[in-house]
Formats: sequence, structure tokens, C-alpha cells
Amino acid sequence: MIETKGISKSFAGKLVLDDISVKVEKGEKVVIVGPSGSGKSTFLRCLNLLEVPDKGEVWFEGQQTNRPGVNINEVRRKMGMVFQSFNLFPHLTVMKNLTLALTTLGLKPEEEAQEIAHGLLKKIGLSEKAYQYPSKLSGGQKQRVAIIRALALNPDVMLFDEPTSSLDPEMVEEVLKVMKELAEEGMTMVVVTHEMGFAKSVGTRILFMDEGKIKENAPPEQFFNDPQNDRLKEFLSKVLVKIV
Repeated sequence: MIETKGISKSFAGKLVLDDISVKVEKGEKVVIVGPSGSGKSTFLRCLNLLEVPDKGEVWFEGQQTNRPGVNINEVRRKMGMVFQSFNLFPHLTVMKNLTLALTTLGLKPEEEAQEIAHGLLKKIGLSEKAYQYPSKLSGGQKQRVAIIRALALNPDVMLFDEPTSSLDPEMVEEVLKVMKELAEEGMTMVVVTHEMGFAKSVGTRILFMDEGKIKENAPPEQFFNDPQNDRLKEFLSKVLVKIV
């Protein structure tokens, strides 16, 4: 479904991504972990060209997306993305946040868009919040709304950029629960996260990034129980205590 071929990216002369080639098959849940500053979020943002690689190719569903003439907005409709910050419109109700893209882009009439939104809110247990403003929601509730806002466009893949990093610990689980349910329903997912428990239980494959390179690419059992890369071994020795 997604493939990168030798993509690299620099900022202010510093190499952030270094010749990365990866494939993501339909239905996979690929989790990307690694230390801060390793290039994880930049790589994720290159998949839908929120960051444009300096070199290399990005392919999605059979077409190269980082070439002239491609309507990247059409591509992004099929690639839902959830960020660290919730990015909800504060002056709009939850309902309007959920229906805005559907109606503005002419994808659904208002009544049908609202039906979709009500269904998604029911799915995450927030039906009673439909006509409240984001300021009335907790951080976990805001992030759950952000997830279903992306789902409202019926994407083929969901990209998550550290979706729980800005949440209080007690709110993390309610967001991970929604993500786990999506995974169980068969959604293709690429997730950047520090949540090792989620990576271990949900990921079909885990990538370890460090210094702009992918240094390990393995299924969870091998990744956690038999890591091959020395830098990954060091990384796991510091974080595994959190999921024992």
C-alpha cells in the first residue's frame, strides 16, 4: 500500500532521514519507535508529503506521489492522520469539527455527514459531546475526536504521530483503546509512538529508528526477544521495564 524508495530529508543542513526504503502492506500495523530526534515523525510526515523528501520516491496505492502533477489533496483524503496535538477547531462544536471536511469538500450532504459523525461518536462513547466545544473536553476526549475526524473521510490507511504524547497518563489508555479497536477491524496503520506495550501487542511489524536510519525491522516477538542491532538492545534495556 505504501512504499518509500531511498528517501532522504535534511533541515538546515542536518540530515534527518538517510536513504530510507520501507514497504507497508495492506492490513499491516507498522509501529515506529526510537529515541527523540531519530527522524520518526519526519518519516511519517513524508508519507503524505506534509514534508517533501529531498530525494527518493514515495508510492501510495500504485502511484508515485512526490512527482509533479499529482493531486496530493486527493491522496491525503485516503491517508488519515492524527497528530500529537489535537488540532480541533476551537470555535466549532465537536459535530462541526467532524462534518466540516465531508461537507466542504462536497463528499457528503450535511444530513448524511451528521449521521456518519453520530455513528463515530457512538463508537468511541462520546455521543453526549456532539454539540459541545473542544474546550469542554478532556485531552483524551479531544484526541479520540481527532481520530474519528480522520476516520470520517473513510481513509485507506491511518497515520498516527505520537498520539498519546501530550496526554496525562490516565488518559492514554482511552486513546490506545480506540486505536486497538481500529487495528482489530483491519485498518492499515503506521504509528509513531513511545508506548512499547501498544507496539508489542498491536504491531504486526516494528521499525526502530536512530540517527535518521531504520536499524531494525522485525515482527514484535523477534524485535523484543531477539533484537539484532546493538543500539536497539541499548534502547530496549531502558524502556522495557515499563511494560514488564
